[in-house]
Amino acid sequence: MKAVFLDYGSMGPGLDMQPLRALFPDLDIYDDTADDQVTDRIRDAEFIFTNKIRLSIDLLLQASKLRYIGLTATGTDNIDLETAKKHGIAVANIRGYCTESVVEYVFGTLLMLTHSLSRYAASVRAGEWQASEDFCLLSHPVRELTAMTMGIVGYGELGRGVLRIAREFGMQVIVSARPGSRTVADGRVSFDELLEKSDVISLHCSLNEQTRNLFDASAFSLMKPGAILINTARGALVDSYALVAALESGHLGGAVIDVLAKEPPIHGDPVLDYQGDNLIVTPHIAWATDEARQNAIDELAANVAAFLCGDSRNRVV
Repeated sequence: MKAVFLDYGSMGPGLDMQPLRALFPDLDIYDDTADDQVTDRIRDAEFIFTNKIRLSIDLLLQASKLRYIGLTATGTDNIDLETAKKHGIAVANIRGYCTESVVEYVFGTLLMLTHSLSRYAASVRAGEWQASEDFCLLSHPVRELTAMTMGIVGYGELGRGVLRIAREFGMQVIVSARPGSRTVADGRVSFDELLEKSDVISLHCSLNEQTRNLFDASAFSLMKPGAILINTARGALVDSYALVAALESGHLGGAVIDVLAKEPPIHGDPVLDYQGDNLIVTPHIAWATDEARQNAIDELAANVAAFLCGDSRNRVV
């Protein structure tokens, strides 16, 4: 069985590939695959493994032997699922592999902002503590999570994980109805109500026509003054220009951005130019603890092993 991993480099170093090698001893592994290399590398493949490589209808039609696509991610927007279904190509994603990693990132960065940790560290480096007349500095605000309401947009595996830890911190938690929906399920609130009541909003929803630029100037205007936005989901959920404007105006208290609409941001992005210390920008690493990345490989192998046994584990097609 010919199998190829098109962008193994995106998974980072130091992973044990034995679970996948046990199934495919001759697995072809490429750290990256340029657009003009995809066709040649998948032409004779029966199994394709990928993280972010886009497999369009044209590419899938050229892979005449293809039986299975294994994704090392939850998102499936880089695969033409309709074409895969039409031609009997199985597609499976991985789920729940990075929950702890993302949840720890959300609360680690939230505490950095609410406790002004970066600001205080900078104050010490600048010699302000050394020159203080008191035993401590209280030049930046410090807020307790117990006094805050956490709003969650997207209530899947990751959203539920954030809710669990938010409650452990003693936070009030509200969950948004599905964006674009006209109905509000029991126990949830409308999106507008979530904007108005939340001190912190954490995004864990998928990107689609209803959620693209979900957080635009109008949404930011409805948020509580001083509120914090955390996006570990998809970059295009947030209008970067509107976000920067809300930060610059002081209406938004802070933001954590781990994802951008275009990655890597080779053409720039407004958040990269913002100089305020109430914004944390990281390079799509909320998911990427050592443990989570190995979980991804293990889940990838478990999915394809199930397929070979006739089971439909984590199948989306």
